[in-house]
Amino acid sequence: MNRNTIILIASFAVLIPLQIFVFQNFVFFNLGFCFIYLLFLLSLPLETSIIAGMCIALVTGLLIDIFYQTLGIHAAAGVFMMFLKPYWLKLNVPRSGYEAGRLPLIREYGLGWFIFYALPLILVYTLAVLFIEAGNSALFWLILSKALVTTLVTLLFIIVSQYIFYPKSKY
Repeated sequence: MNRNTIILIASFAVLIPLQIFVFQNFVFFNLGFCFIYLLFLLSLPLETSIIAGMCIALVTGLLIDIFYQTLGIHAAAGVFMMFLKPYWLKLNVPRSGYEAGRLPLIREYGLGWFIFYALPLILVYTLAVLFIEAGNSALFWLILSKALVTTLVTLLFIIVSQYIFYPKSKY
């Protein structure tokens, strides 16, 4: 097993229980939630195919859905996000280009690139979760405000956790 595989397995083993047992009960400003486990999906290798990424998101989302009792909402949103991820990566190429074997993390490509990479994907995920959960668009502005707050809170926690827990690159 290489270093990236160990990092991904460890992040899955930490982030999923953290999401289920800690962040499930966090509500910020009565509007926003934190989906810290998205860090695992966002940090899947750049070489991951669309189908593999969608399958991983499906399993991860179903695991979250079991504990949240949300009947596939997180799975559907995760699959949608992972469907869009490769296309977004093609539009969001760093100046130095992508290097094989690197994970899409702050330590590899920098904070600016990571924010530009993660923010739209987290927003798409959050919008999907909230609109599916609402079942319609009658409360469009409330859902949009919840999505924006949730996206910012999630991005903040993902960035902070990368600086705290992910080791610096030795390349």
